[in-house]
Amino acid sequence: MNSPQTRCIVGLGNPSGRYGDTRHNAGFWFVDELARKYGAVLRVEPKFHGETCRTAIDDKECWLLKPSTYMNRSGQSVSALSRFYKIPIEEILIAHDELDMPPGVAKLKVGGGHGGHNGLRDISSAIGTAFLRLRIGIGHPGHRDAVTDYVLSRPTTTETQQIKAALSEAVEVIPELLAGNLQKAMNRLHASSR
Repeated sequence: MNSPQTRCIVGLGNPSGRYGDTRHNAGFWFVDELARKYGAVLRVEPKFHGETCRTAIDDKECWLLKPSTYMNRSGQSVSALSRFYKIPIEEILIAHDELDMPPGVAKLKVGGGHGGHNGLRDISSAIGTAFLRLRIGIGHPGHRDAVTDYVLSRPTTTETQQIKAALSEAVEVIPELLAGNLQKAMNRLHASSR
């Protein structure tokens, strides 16, 4: 049985050069990688509070979005675009950094809590929790008091290579998501992330 077709892919992060290379921007890196692969060009769209574009991937159209609201206001951007184009929550994929997985691992998940992630918390408040998530492992600093500094700092060279490898694997399963083949996408991505 097919799942809903993904029609909007959102990468979470913080705007500006100061945060561009930090772990918290892994979602932005994913959308950038996807845009590069498919020749999509994101442009600033004030009414959606972010950078966006419509693109075609294997003849399936979808929207790409990078909110420019800073992480803790991501819901403002996601809800604006989804309302305007009448995209149901089940057809939205949110790509975000994940502390509870090591660098080099990326996994898909439907729904769930925000796990303390401010971007997911704000999106959940704005549109609900039934969206699809692409969790991009960045590792954990070991103590919760160190989390803020950790996510807002740059990964090591090795971690960067591991994260980029996971992003490349995740990009490869996007056509399956756009076709409504969630289980097939999960099987392929999760097998590559072991």
